[in-house]
Amino acid sequence: MKNFDNRDIADYYDQTLNHYQRWWHLDQSLAVHYGFWGKGTRSFKQALRNTNHYLMQIADVQQNERILDAGCGVGGSAFFLAEEKNARVTGISLSQKQIDYAIKKAQALNLTDLVDFEIKDYTQTQYKASSFDLIWAIESITSAPDKIKFAEEAFRILKPGGRVIIADYFKSDEGAHDQSNYLDKWRKNWSMAPFLKLGEYVDKFDRSGLSLVNQSDVTDLIYKTSKIMYQSSILGAIPSMVYNLFNSTSHFAKNHYKSGYYQFKALKKSLWNYQVLLFQKEA
Repeated sequence: MKNFDNRDIADYYDQTLNHYQRWWHLDQSLAVHYGFWGKGTRSFKQALRNTNHYLMQIADVQQNERILDAGCGVGGSAFFLAEEKNARVTGISLSQKQIDYAIKKAQALNLTDLVDFEIKDYTQTQYKASSFDLIWAIESITSAPDKIKFAEEAFRILKPGGRVIIADYFKSDEGAHDQSNYLDKWRKNWSMAPFLKLGEYVDKFDRSGLSLVNQSDVTDLIYKTSKIMYQSSILGAIPSMVYNLFNSTSHFAKNHYKSGYYQFKALKKSLWNYQVLLFQKEA
């Protein structure tokens, strides 16, 4: 199985930013993650905000905490935490286009005193030890081929008692019998590492000194988002194929629409699930 390197991951997000702007209403939602559809959720924008709110509650984010958003996208979670908790948030990404977008949006929202953004690899940040109260990672650690390197770096830069909150995709027991190869097709279109089962994932963090203190399977909350992505992939298939036929298109941009199809087909077969995990460093 191919592992993508940092350049591949950066290329994916650089090449597909305009897709998220069009289909994810990025200028309003500021999110490139799955939305949580709880009771009373009326819109996709609200579902995307719900994801941030859910993680904030599980992580018990306190006022004025120092937070690293590891894989920050265009800054939506950083802005949310700054506005909700007056948190001081540093967002890091491998994508120059995402960082440029986030910096510009921070200026527009007058949040530059609370948030900052820079190009960094979350497995080797070069931040001082014990710098952060919380590391926040929504659907970003799934790209890391070596989860232990991330976990060890998280342990190093967290303060004693610090936490790591993660929302991510995991292979189910049924995922070992993926005869249509949906999971591998999906991840290759999103520059992700091979999926791990929950136990495999948690073991890597435990060996790095981070203890699991909360785990929630929220697959039911993201099901509607997954279905919306599937429907968008069907609607976008013919326009995408026509565009690709007459234009020179990079690999990720060319095949991006297919990922919505593969991820939903895999979910319907229960090949993967969506988990929220909270780890803690010993105080």
